[in-house]
Amino acid sequence: MGMFSFIKNAGEKLLGIGDAKAAEVVAKADPTPVNVDAANKAAADAIAAYVAKMNLTAQDLNIGFDGASATVIVQGMAATQEDKEKILLCCGNVAGVENVQDQLGVVEAASEPVFYTVVSGDTLSHIAKVQYGNANDYMKIFEANKPMLSSPDKIYPGQSLRIPA
Repeated sequence: MGMFSFIKNAGEKLLGIGDAKAAEVVAKADPTPVNVDAANKAAADAIAAYVAKMNLTAQDLNIGFDGASATVIVQGMAATQEDKEKILLCCGNVAGVENVQDQLGVVEAASEPVFYTVVSGDTLSHIAKVQYGNANDYMKIFEANKPMLSSPDKIYPGQSLRIPA
């Protein structure tokens, strides 16, 4: 449990489309607390829908968003440490999100997560070489980040990745 930082301008573009965009426009036009709450709820719903689309679940999963601090709050109980880490990464790898407040528990406890932020010029092979000493271990990283990664070649600067032990 804790706070994880992400690059605010990198990630899936969820917060500027659909209901989240409509709520944001309403909140900017009339910044009353009700409209800010509506914008935060719409953003949280968009992030929760993205997590669900990735087929990631947790018992009593609750995702909230605070637009003022660009923070996602994630609560619930994940079955495994891997599920927990993937849910946190899904929430953090969204454009407009700067922090993820981890309030997720884990039924099956494991070691603390290791995350890596992709920089320009990185490849999974390079990251594997740095993390494991063997560039051919890139598939460990790819598999650990499925379904968020659809191909080992589709990573981008600012993206955070799980690095399995």
